[in-house]
Amino acid sequence: MNIQCFPLGEIAANCYLVTDEITKQALVIDPGVPSDELSEALLGFELKYILLTHGHFDHIYGSASLKDLYPGAKICIHKADEKCLNDPEWNLVGDYSGSLPEIKADVLLNDGDELEFADTAFKVLHTPGHSLGSVCFVDEKNKIIFSGDTLFCLTVGRTDFIGGSFEDMMDSVKKLSLFADEFTVYPGHNRSTTIGFERKRNRYMRKL
Repeated sequence: MNIQCFPLGEIAANCYLVTDEITKQALVIDPGVPSDELSEALLGFELKYILLTHGHFDHIYGSASLKDLYPGAKICIHKADEKCLNDPEWNLVGDYSGSLPEIKADVLLNDGDELEFADTAFKVLHTPGHSLGSVCFVDEKNKIIFSGDTLFCLTVGRTDFIGGSFEDMMDSVKKLSLFADEFTVYPGHNRSTTIGFERKRNRYMRKL
């Protein structure tokens, strides 16, 4: 399994492309804007999923164009963030005087759902705090967590947006703290980290 990161858009939200050379399957996590570079990297692969860690515009805008290119790909978002897909107040694009194309979810996720991919599966971990429906995608076999805007290197996501809650965020960070040190964390912004590093250095996780 190969993971590529594409920081996209003015806010440089991390979009991840996960590919498997054996099955030629691919999944994309948080396509923040349409990207020619991402489209080129997808050539030769079957896009199975478009996974959204939450519904803010800088993580979902490119979903519509990817769906046009790969109609068989399933757009997946937690059920509590479905409203974000087409509501400018909830996806925050209204704060930037922008607009998004219509985006329709194919799969509404729940905590504990598993999405099969190649020889592994990504488990849905509901981690509200940044938004009502924020999730992390966890590959326990390969010890990988795509954390969206829940957990960053040395910090956590903002909780002052609509649907945000600091109390929920701390509960979500506690869930993540239960994973083993060697789990690699791929966040929605900035560089990757590990649970072990965050357990020692992240002031929010150290409070637990």
